[in-house]
Amino acid sequence: MSSACELADRLARDAEAVCRHYLSAGHRVGNYWIVGDTANSKGRSLYVHLSGPRTGRWTDAATSQYGDLLDLVRETCGLVDFCDVADEARRFLNEHQPIPASPTRSDALTPPIDRPAGERARRLFRMTEPLGGSLADSYLRQRGIPQAALHPALRFHPSCFYRDLVTGRTRTLPALIAAVTDPYGAFTGVHRTWLDPQGEGKAKVDDPRRALGGLLGNAVRFSFPFRGQVSVMAAGEGLESILSLAHVMPGMPMVSALTANHLAAFRLPDSCRRLYIAADADAAGRHGIDRLSRRAQTLGILPLVLASELGDFNEDLRRLGPERLIANLRAQLAPEDAPVFLLA
Repeated sequence: MSSACELADRLARDAEAVCRHYLSAGHRVGNYWIVGDTANSKGRSLYVHLSGPRTGRWTDAATSQYGDLLDLVRETCGLVDFCDVADEARRFLNEHQPIPASPTRSDALTPPIDRPAGERARRLFRMTEPLGGSLADSYLRQRGIPQAALHPALRFHPSCFYRDLVTGRTRTLPALIAAVTDPYGAFTGVHRTWLDPQGEGKAKVDDPRRALGGLLGNAVRFSFPFRGQVSVMAAGEGLESILSLAHVMPGMPMVSALTANHLAAFRLPDSCRRLYIAADADAAGRHGIDRLSRRAQTLGILPLVLASELGDFNEDLRRLGPERLIANLRAQLAPEDAPVFLLA
């Protein structure tokens, strides 16, 4: 398996081709490729070195993001896990890994790695089952979330392909599958939470959560109306944390962006006027909140941060109970929102 440095070096050998493929809205200016941002917008904020000792290195002057071409692949494709980033880089470089031995009964269990990540995500989601009564439903109930089956974004896969990134070994495990969609409700990817087959929480693997497909600017959506026309909404990172908020504020449109970086890059609906940002206490969470807050303000949206009492809102729900969580939120919501969205 190629290392991150090896893949980044191989991409840098043909840096302009990488830029033309992933940043097609940009153009070459001297020894740089110039574009608006990692979302491939028109503009001049992001520049990539095409020659010299820094070939392949890039910087976004507007956001202070920087990295090598492997980081660029991750950001432009909206990927999270190194495995998916490496697969996409190898696909571009025409380097295909062998499909694991012991063929299984479905493409969802052993997805061919030379398929684009978005296609693999769609195939996987098509093979899921309803959440209600499943092991994933039981997992969420254990986390204090008894009505998760009401959300169509959540599904269950009884035998989802899992690959150990260190050993390369493969296996199948049950998984909670969440659909990632764009601002118009179009499917762009999935988030997988692998579960212990005996019902003892998440699977006992090194990284039981991974995303696949186009995450950048998108999210898992709960209680969103058709085409996402909302004036008030909430956004945060983790699925369980946002589902905990949805449990006590079932009428408020909410999104789980899955990571702090993707929270910062979440594309806000044009109709939004007030945004509640569910805070995670770590440094990455604070960084994501700050960046999203600044973007919201530039769009004329009022950002309001919701803080949990413990580590996150799911911990509040489980350890303090729904009544305490409701009381904490009532003190933080705008006066006009509390009676509309909070459970009595």
